[in-house]
Amino acid sequence: QVQPVESGGGLVQAGGSLRLSCAASVRTFSTCSMAWFRQAPGKEREFVASISASGSTTWYTNSVKGRFTISRDNAKKLVYLQMNSLKPEDTAVYYCAADASPYASRYDYDYNYWGQGTQVTVSS
Repeated sequence: QVQPVESGGGLVQAGGSLRLSCAASVRTFSTCSMAWFRQAPGKEREFVASISASGSTTWYTNSVKGRFTISRDNAKKLVYLQMNSLKPEDTAVYYCAADASPYASRYDYDYNYWGQGTQVTVSS
């Protein structure tokens, strides 16, 4: 069983930065793909970024390319989402997701384990 736990959300002004962390205390963390999704009020959940088990493959949604970076530390069993140049439209609850497959995916149905989410609010 994998239970991701997110942290690092908060309130930031437009143009600012935040780093989200996701901890997944599972023995097989280094073989799991990980991802970040987000859901804004009144909108469907959307893909943000994903990373393969080895960290060699990453995917980003177009709206965050060049601003967000996903990374992982398998020794610490942590995944990060560095968010720079934040915009008000990035405001959402951000969810960390994990799956036993080592291959990164952009689709929420490929992820079996989800965190409770962390709120990110970007003020204009």
